[in-house]
Amino acid sequence: MKDKVFIDTNVLIYLYSADEPDKRQKAISVFDNYDCITSTQVINEFCNVCIKKMGKNVKDVAAAISEIINACKLELVEIETINMALELHNRYNFSYFDCLMLASALNSNCKYIFTEDMSDSQVIYEKLKIVNIFKN
Repeated sequence: MKDKVFIDTNVLIYLYSADEPDKRQKAISVFDNYDCITSTQVINEFCNVCIKKMGKNVKDVAAAISEIINACKLELVEIETINMALELHNRYNFSYFDCLMLASALNSNCKYIFTEDMSDSQVIYEKLKIVNIFKN
């Protein structure tokens, strides 16, 4: 059985960007080697970056979302997730939006969260390890 991993927005961005081929390859390998989970928050952030920063059209973004949803389980952000994010923020002092991802990952029983935006190797609630897969 593959380990469950929560996918942060930046992993998805590299997956659909040609600007950094090494990071793109690492992002691709994640989907081959792990049971991937993401959240509605991440999908929304991905849409925003694709449209505003990458200049992608809506049709291409919608196609990418369809591919992502086929490759990942989608964790919905609900009130319990929001409350846990507030607790995580109070305890670990990450930004609220990072804590919302951490809460989604914990709710999905993920072993890892793959991101380049948080403290690499930190363990949350002795359950979830933050991993920067792009760190050299």
